[in-house]
Amino acid sequence: MTHGYTTGTPGTPESTPAYGFPHQRGTRPEPSGPAPAPGPAPALPSAPAPKKPGRDRYLDLLRSIALVRVVVYHLVGWAWLSVVFPSMGVMFALAGSLMARSLNRPAVSVIRGRVRRLLPPLWAFSAVVLVMMFADGWNPAKDPDNGGTWGIVELINYIIPIGAPPYPWHLGSDGGLLDATWASQAAGPLWYLRAYLWFVVASPLLLWAFRRMPWATLLAPLGLTAIVGTGLVTIPGETGNAVTDFAVFGSCWILGFAHHEGVLKQVPRYVAVSCSALVMAFGLWWASGHLGPDGWDLNDIPLAQATWSFGFVVILLQYSPSWQELPGRLAKWDKLVTLANNRAVTIYLWHNLLIMATVPIIDQAYNLPFMESDRASSALDSTYMLWMFCLVWPLIGLAILAFGWIEDIAAKRSPRLWPNGVKRGGSRRKG
Repeated sequence: MTHGYTTGTPGTPESTPAYGFPHQRGTRPEPSGPAPAPGPAPALPSAPAPKKPGRDRYLDLLRSIALVRVVVYHLVGWAWLSVVFPSMGVMFALAGSLMARSLNRPAVSVIRGRVRRLLPPLWAFSAVVLVMMFADGWNPAKDPDNGGTWGIVELINYIIPIGAPPYPWHLGSDGGLLDATWASQAAGPLWYLRAYLWFVVASPLLLWAFRRMPWATLLAPLGLTAIVGTGLVTIPGETGNAVTDFAVFGSCWILGFAHHEGVLKQVPRYVAVSCSALVMAFGLWWASGHLGPDGWDLNDIPLAQATWSFGFVVILLQYSPSWQELPGRLAKWDKLVTLANNRAVTIYLWHNLLIMATVPIIDQAYNLPFMESDRASSALDSTYMLWMFCLVWPLIGLAILAFGWIEDIAAKRSPRLWPNGVKRGGSRRKG
């Protein structure tokens, strides 16, 4: 999952002719006296060189916001965050746009490159999590929730995420260092890698179909969601989950194609926004009649998630300004946006486990001498979530330092500890 979007080259201002000469108004009077000896003709100034293609900072900003929203959602669990900013739809759309751009090269090499960039960070994460689970007493061969011997075979999904990896729903005890659900929480984000991998593999065929039947290809996943995501047709087990994920976010992935191919720009903005608003309104209407255990959490309502994310992403990409630099007050976030994009896989893989790790760290505060009073303990209890929010970001920073460089190795780059776009000398790296 890499992030290098190109931006267009601005045209020459209308008030400046092609070579930079000022407009001529009238003619020059003939000089008197003998004509001067002819000399070498003055060299015309060269045309300005076009800007070097670089990263699209608007898309980088969207990805950063999506990552922050994912972390906050998994920390506080507020259902309405899935409505305010559908992060997964945005992330799949941005990945789809980059994939369409890359498929100008041979498909096999592109797929191989995407898989290569994905797997080493996953291997590092899987090694740590599996060692922790085995050390805590988990035996997949004896786990009744994972099919015994079949659970051992399914461990391959920690190496190549073609399916759902096995993990214990409860491990240890509630009084242990980590909550008894830590393993399922840590493995939770791996569904995204599975969906991403299948989208990458299917992209050559999807892009071929999109270029021949753009609107049918774009809307087909929404139709599939209406079938498999509403209970009309039920596919059991993890196969059903994989098909549903593919359907729910398929249109967002193909919207990335439409953005790269310029199809969205061919639709008048007022038409695109109006139609998107109607699709999003349908999504909210559907959600209102199919609320899950967490209320308005669209993650539990596939058709609402698909339609709301689709309309939301259309509007974001319709207004895409293709910034080469973050403008105005956004510029102060430039380094963090660059860091988040260069370490997106690391942040996504590790954030859930790190959220769980904040709990035993904060709990140490109860052992401090001044915490013996009921007032002090009550104050910590009431602000516990705030302390988790403040602590998880330094822990994510440590994960970036410890494991983020693996993303560089996977991309065949020199490893960097803190790639925020600033060179060691202090200058800002372009592109």
